[in-house]
Amino acid sequence: MGWGHYLAGGMCLGLGVGLLFVLTGRIGGMSAVFTTSWSWFSRRAYFQQQSYVRGRVWRVVFALGMVCGAALWCWALGPAGGVVTGVPTWQLLVGGVLVGYGARRSGGCTAGHGICGLASLQLPSLLAVLTFMSTAFVAANLMAWFGFRA
Repeated sequence: MGWGHYLAGGMCLGLGVGLLFVLTGRIGGMSAVFTTSWSWFSRRAYFQQQSYVRGRVWRVVFALGMVCGAALWCWALGPAGGVVTGVPTWQLLVGGVLVGYGARRSGGCTAGHGICGLASLQLPSLLAVLTFMSTAFVAANLMAWFGFRA
């Protein structure tokens, strides 16, 4: 499908995160959505911290906006017949929970550090992005070297 839709999506994401920060002072990192969402389901003290409870509504609305935006793109501009994957739904859900947990434990995800952290000139985000990317390059090359295909 080319690269144009990736460019447009990245520009929309950057614009949205930038507007969120300029208009509200909030950082649009998605890994915090994982923890704040748990504040509705778990009564453990960790999930009931004031910052999680206070920020959970706007974070979930922000996440739903991203999901709705992706659905709108698929409906209006996506490929005919939609996007199809051979991965079972349960594996996608388990993978999403594991990625959310890992991103939260590491203080953010690749997109959060790459978009929000680098834009605000945070050294830890630069180190995180360099770590994420170098690990991904090594893993991809090892997979190709040993003949694994996605």
